[in-house]
Amino acid sequence: MKKSSILVIDDERPIRSSLKEILEYEKLKVEEASNAKEALTKLSEISFDAALCDIKMPGMDGMELLDILTRDFPDMEVIMISGHGNIETAVEALKKGAFDYIEKPIDLNRLLVAVRNALDRKNLVQETKKLIKRIPNSKSSPIIGKSRGIREILDMIEKVAPSDARVLINGENGTGKELVAHQIHQLSDRKKAPFVEVNCAAIPSELIESELFGHEKGAFTSAIKQRKGKFELAEGGTLFLDEIGDMSLSAQAKVLRALQENKISRVGGDKTINVNVRVIAATNKDLKKAISEEKFREDLYHRIGVIIIEVPPLRNRRDDIPVLIDHFLDKICAEQGISLKLIDQEAIDELQAKEWTGNVRELRNVVERLVILSAEKITKEDVKRYC
Repeated sequence: MKKSSILVIDDERPIRSSLKEILEYEKLKVEEASNAKEALTKLSEISFDAALCDIKMPGMDGMELLDILTRDFPDMEVIMISGHGNIETAVEALKKGAFDYIEKPIDLNRLLVAVRNALDRKNLVQETKKLIKRIPNSKSSPIIGKSRGIREILDMIEKVAPSDARVLINGENGTGKELVAHQIHQLSDRKKAPFVEVNCAAIPSELIESELFGHEKGAFTSAIKQRKGKFELAEGGTLFLDEIGDMSLSAQAKVLRALQENKISRVGGDKTINVNVRVIAATNKDLKKAISEEKFREDLYHRIGVIIIEVPPLRNRRDDIPVLIDHFLDKICAEQGISLKLIDQEAIDELQAKEWTGNVRELRNVVERLVILSAEKITKEDVKRYC
């Protein structure tokens, strides 16, 4: 069983040595740092489960360091120590995210209880995260519909999923491209491995390469430690590149190389890393037009578009609207903790007649609004009033 690791940060050598001796006797792995700078250096090289941090230190004090620790190392529990503190200092430390606060001279039993509780909480949080990952994501709910377009997509998914073929999903915003990607992953041999999403439109162009490929310590100003990118995090599973049409040309070139060679290099690093991921991409843009305008690489288009799935807009599959309404009513009423609301046929007809420029996502928002604002039964008048 792996030993839990503790970082002791204190400018007084005798205190560091005493704490180290005590904690090592409890079968814990201990490292020392005499100041904040040394602590950050160690943290960039080693992962710790918890830290004991003195408040009064030369240079950056413990409270300033606590701000950095809670921001950059959120999975590490921090216990503050001080011989000059008071109740206000203790309260401030806890508000900043410290797990506990201990006064000097340190009571041995108090210290060991605090450390054990901190490690227990860390383990509990990690186990909770693992359990959450096992729960099906709400985004991966089944694809709802009975129209010809949806039946064709489901048939295509069933054929494509068992292979490792790359898939490009085209469709307007809100049509359910992400659901298609999730369904392919869930029906594939990779379903037990990670499904990692990257929204290429939401990440600034200067950060997208670091997000995808990771970076080495010192690669840029704020890179204080090594960081894995989405390609590595998706190892053995599926990497979903949403809105790939918004990716910068420089990032496109690196993605192309990764797909050609199944290898990546972190930003600021020379080491080549082998990766085994299935890439599914999606876009709401006309990539062929983007190619003609030199905004998208043609060679990348052919790499990601081995299989192309077109998701139709809701206005082209109006037969699915009643089925979707029933699905959203069930789901939203359950989420709100209220009895299932009924809806008039005239209200359904009114909803079917709308253009739905925001597609299924817009329809869901409207149904939620109707559930909240309407009486026991949703009527045509409710639809006219609230949509």
